[in-house]
Amino acid sequence: MKHSVEEVRLKNGARGLLIDLPGASVMATRIQFRAGMMYAKNHKVYEIPHVVEHLAFGANAKFKDEQAFEAEFTKNGAYHNAWTSDISVCYETECADFEWDRIMDLQKVSICEPKFNEEELKSEKANVRSELTGYMNDYYRLLWPRVQQAVGEDILDLSERLKTISNIELRDIREHYRRTHTAKNMLFIIAGKIKGRKHKIIHELESWPLKEGESFEIPKTDLHSSEAVSIRRKDASNITFGFSLVTPRHLEPNEVFTMNCLNHILNGTTNSKIFGTARKRGLVYGMGSSVASNANNTYWDFDGEVNVENAEDLFDLIQKEMMKTLNGEISDADFEAAKSYALGRFQMGAQTVGQVADYYAENYFTNETVEKYDNMPNIIQGIDKNRMIELAREFAGSGIKGFATVSSVEKAVISGLEAHLNF
Repeated sequence: MKHSVEEVRLKNGARGLLIDLPGASVMATRIQFRAGMMYAKNHKVYEIPHVVEHLAFGANAKFKDEQAFEAEFTKNGAYHNAWTSDISVCYETECADFEWDRIMDLQKVSICEPKFNEEELKSEKANVRSELTGYMNDYYRLLWPRVQQAVGEDILDLSERLKTISNIELRDIREHYRRTHTAKNMLFIIAGKIKGRKHKIIHELESWPLKEGESFEIPKTDLHSSEAVSIRRKDASNITFGFSLVTPRHLEPNEVFTMNCLNHILNGTTNSKIFGTARKRGLVYGMGSSVASNANNTYWDFDGEVNVENAEDLFDLIQKEMMKTLNGEISDADFEAAKSYALGRFQMGAQTVGQVADYYAENYFTNETVEKYDNMPNIIQGIDKNRMIELAREFAGSGIKGFATVSSVEKAVISGLEAHLNF
């Protein structure tokens, strides 16, 4: 969708992007605070940001409880959601254009004027406990926190998080909210018909009754490698695995796109070097790789599921294809095909107002940078194969690697698989 982007700084210290999409019938908002698990006052109440997020649409200055707020918010089909990560608590809405100002007013009261109470706290602690307990059956959710811990990140895994819920009291909720939900700590994205409304939108946001506060930095941690982590589950019928290679710096957008092209070559389709070959040989039904970059570190992640009898062959294949990559053995045909695929996916990636908002949110909320969507074709066309190889070598040579599995096999088997990850 054709659009224009403007970054604005409000008088109260909040910053954000106004994305004008002429003729859009939808308005989408993303309101983010650096208020995630990293900003809990201590690990004893580690899960507090998640509980705050759950309480976001509860009792507030205008509505007595979640049900009353929900009925008013959704009466014309509007949608809202919220999510929590290590870094962020983010509130999202999408609504019909004709009621954008009504929805923004409701979003203001829910974010700025919550009325935290014991009854809703008790309910939402139970709901968070139920949510995390369900995740205990999702092996990927089990293993990735253990990978993060393995490289030195100061986080808790699922079982540890569950133990903190009972420690959270109403005063903890209010303390975390007051400290993190401030104007200077707020970033926002508003996408839709902005022309003719810009000053009204800015005036509305500047009227939000938030304290000035401070803008939080993303904490920096010294990362390292460690031995494989084996999570034993007697009922696990195969091996679910994940490993991460980390470079301790932020990657620029052109570097991220370069690595995305490499991920396509290695794992993107059934024609890829690792996943495609493994699928053809009957070694694995599915696996993949991705890159994620924040202000301090960038993670090259691989994961999948493999039957025990195929695991050695799969990891041998991973090692061989990774070594070929590090040795510069990427054909021009594969390289050009990856760029062509990236260009096609780019053109398909902004078909809705929400997709446009999410594209900008990915970089802006984490790194506070804006890479305009229209610049992407030039970035993709400018991807260099030699730079791709250099980046792969940077990750492999960083000395920072984490590996975790969920399975019923002995630790010695997992350690044997890890030996294949010495690139």
